Amino acid sequence: MKILARFGLLFAAGLLSACATNTPLNLMGYHPHYEPEQQLSFTKGRALVITTSQATLGEDGDATGVFASEMTGPYYVFQDSGLQVDVASIKGGAIPVDPVSFSWYVIAESDQRYQQDDAFQAKVENSIKIDDVDISDYDIVYIAGGWGAAYDLGYSDVLADKMSQAYAQNKAIGAVCHGPLGLLKAHKPDGSLLVEGTRLTAVSDRQIAQLFVTETPQHPENELRKAGALYEADWSLLDILSNHVVVDGRIVTGQNQNAGEEVAYKLLQLVAGETPQLVAGEAPQ
Repeated sequence: MKILARFGLLFAAGLLSACATNTPLNLMGYHPHYEPEQQLSFTKGRALVITTSQATLGEDGDATGVFASEMTGPYYVFQDSGLQVDVASIKGGAIPVDPVSFSWYVIAESDQRYQQDDAFQAKVENSIKIDDVDISDYDIVYIAGGWGAAYDLGYSDVLADKMSQAYAQNKAIGAVCHGPLGLLKAHKPDGSLLVEGTRLTAVSDRQIAQLFVTETPQHPENELRKAGALYEADWSLLDILSNHVVVDGRIVTGQNQNAGEEVAYKLLQLVAGETPQLVAGEAPQ
C-alpha cells in the first residue's frame, strides 16, 4: 500500500471534500476549470506534447509515469482549437501513465475524455521517440510532468537539443509541474542556459515533501534555482491545491497539475499573436 501512503494527503483531502460537501475535490482548488476570456480557433497549425518514458519510481518501485491530466488537459485544449496534436516521449512507444491519475478522487474531466478516445490512446501507445521529432514542424512545444519526468526529462541531451531548437525557432514553449525539467539543459542561441534569468514555475519542493515523494533524483524547484531560473510559486497550506502560471516571453510554465489547461490556452494566445495576461506571483526568492 505504498502508493496510498505516498498520496495519503491527497486521498484524505478527497475524502474530506466528498464527505463534507458531497462535491468534487476541484471545489477545493484541485483541477480547477479554466475558462479563457476568448476561445481561439485555428485552421492550421501543430502542437507537440512531450512526456516521460519512466514507468517506475526507481528501478523497481511503484508504477508511475506522466500524470494524466498534465498530458490530457493541454492536448484537448490544442485539439479543440483546431491544431493537429502529436505525442512524443523520451524513448518513444507506449507512454506510462501514473495509475493514480485515474483514481476517483483526482481524475480530471480531460482524463475521462481520454478514456473514451481511441485515437488519443493510440498516440499514447505509439508515441514518437523524441530523437525523431522535427521541431520545425510545430508551432507549440509543450512538456507534461509526473513523477516519471524526474528520472529522464532533465537528463536527456536529445530533449535539451530539441528545446534549444524550439527556442531558437521562436516556438511557443510550455511546461507544467515536473515538465520544466525538460528545459534544464536547453540553451539560448548565445550559449547561455535557457532557464537562466527566466521567470518560471514548476512543482514546489513543498508539494513534493507533502506528497512524500522525496526519492526522485531531481526536484524541479531546486534544480531550476541552481540553474539560475527566477523561480516563483503560489505556496499554500497544501500546495496540491495551489495554482500559478508564469509567462516570460514565449515560455509559459505552470506550477502543478492544476495549471495544464491555462498554460495551454496562453500558448495558443502566443501563437495567435496576443499577449497573455501575466499572473502576478510572489517575488523570486
